Parts: sequence; structure tokens; C-alpha cells
Amino acid sequence: MRYMLMIVEPTGQRATRTRAEGEEAYARMRRFADELHAEGKLLAVESLASLRQATRVQVRGGKRQLLDGPFAEAKEMVGGFYLVDCAGPEEALAIAERCPAAEWATVEVRPASPCYDESDA
Repeated sequence: MRYMLMIVEPTGQRATRTRAEGEEAYARMRRFADELHAEGKLLAVESLASLRQATRVQVRGGKRQLLDGPFAEAKEMVGGFYLVDCAGPEEALAIAERCPAAEWATVEVRPASPCYDESDA
């Protein structure tokens, strides 16, 4: 079963680190990805740029609307993700616990599922 591990971090957190601290955090995350790959669990991984570089797209009444970041209402942002293949939710949670980002952010664990699946509603 596939699970998305989303790294949810405070929007200003990256600015609190020195460049060296940021590079070390990124290196730890890459090593974690390498471990998951070696275990045959990793399907995809990516780090995301800050909200300042984001654009939101909506289509209303057939017209495209764009909203560039930063977004005043945002207190947190998705800073990256790991898509993993697990036997079940307990294994996904155990992997999330191993994630270095759990030390400075929140790792949100969600199963991949069709958007019409309301079995948990």
C-alpha cells in the first residue's frame, strides 16, 4: 500500500538556519531517502521550494485565477514528501518516526486513495 509522508513545516523555519545547517538537514533527508530506496520502500521523494516561489491556480467560471506566494494565511507549508510502499499503516508510521524532519517539522502520513473513497468518513 502506498503512503505519502508529507513534511509540514512552519513557513519561516528555513530562514532560522545557517546555510551550513540547512545543507546538513538536506543531507540527512537525502541519506534517509537512500535508506528507504535500499529497503525497496521508496517510490518518490522531493524537496519543495518555499511558498515565496509558489503559485496557486484556480479555475472559476472557466477563467484561470493565479495567486502568487507568499500566502498571508499560511502558517505552515509542505516542504517536501516521501512516497513509500508499505505493508500497512503501522509500517508507514514507523518510517515517519525515522524521518529526520520529524525532529523539526511534522510528518503527516496519509494513505494513497481515490478521492471518491469515503470508507473512513
